[in-house]
Amino acid sequence: MDLDLTGRHALVCGASEGIGAAAAHELALLGAEVTVLARRGDVLAEVSDALPRPSNQRHRHLAVDMDDTAGLAQAVAALVREHPVHILVNNTAGPPGGPAADADDDAYLGTFRRHLIGGQTMLRLVLPAMKEAGFGRLVNVISTSVKEPIPNLGVSNTVRGAVAAWAKTLASELAPHGITVNNVLPGFTDTGRLSSLIKANAAKSGTSEQDVAAGMLSTVPAGRFARAGETAAAIAFLCSPAAAFINGVNLPVDGGRTRSL
Repeated sequence: MDLDLTGRHALVCGASEGIGAAAAHELALLGAEVTVLARRGDVLAEVSDALPRPSNQRHRHLAVDMDDTAGLAQAVAALVREHPVHILVNNTAGPPGGPAADADDDAYLGTFRRHLIGGQTMLRLVLPAMKEAGFGRLVNVISTSVKEPIPNLGVSNTVRGAVAAWAKTLASELAPHGITVNNVLPGFTDTGRLSSLIKANAAKSGTSEQDVAAGMLSTVPAGRFARAGETAAAIAFLCSPAAAFINGVNLPVDGGRTRSL
């Protein structure tokens, strides 16, 4: 199986912790040169320095806020002028929970800008190099909510669905250029995001965090939360040469929690 990414450059977003940092690690293990992107430059520098270098590749970090579309465009444009990107992992933290009907306009607009407009901004900048190389991978890290909406995550459910539809459209458009576009759908994963959701749900319901976590686990056939590295392994495989004919899919990594096909 050809998993070798030597000579490829991956831009991994949301890479200061959790799934993003784990994905950067896995891609580096496969030989890719990796640029990690998030807001916290000091943390990113540590993540970048700790990445494996089996092929003596050079890794970088890019501190930018996904809410700042103009700043994001400027930073990524400067990166690709010197280091063309062949792999884009579009991964951004989700919005706060709450019912869809209660969310204000800014909640929807801000999340849409962060998740879809940010992805589109980066894609347009990295696409020329992908086309020239005849090789490209776009992997969006979204949510199982695109198959089954998750209660009390109204804004996230809505915008994640938009990203999934965007990706499916791109998959058809870009396939002739050797570029694949896929979505990875994490289930309950042991990250800071999950901890914050558990804490918020416990405060709202008046129950303990332990009870909230137990309720979540009761819906997972595997009986445990995922590790970030397990989701990262799926991302890395979809970025590899071996996955060249997998295109336009939504891949749940959720221990069997999603009940739909």
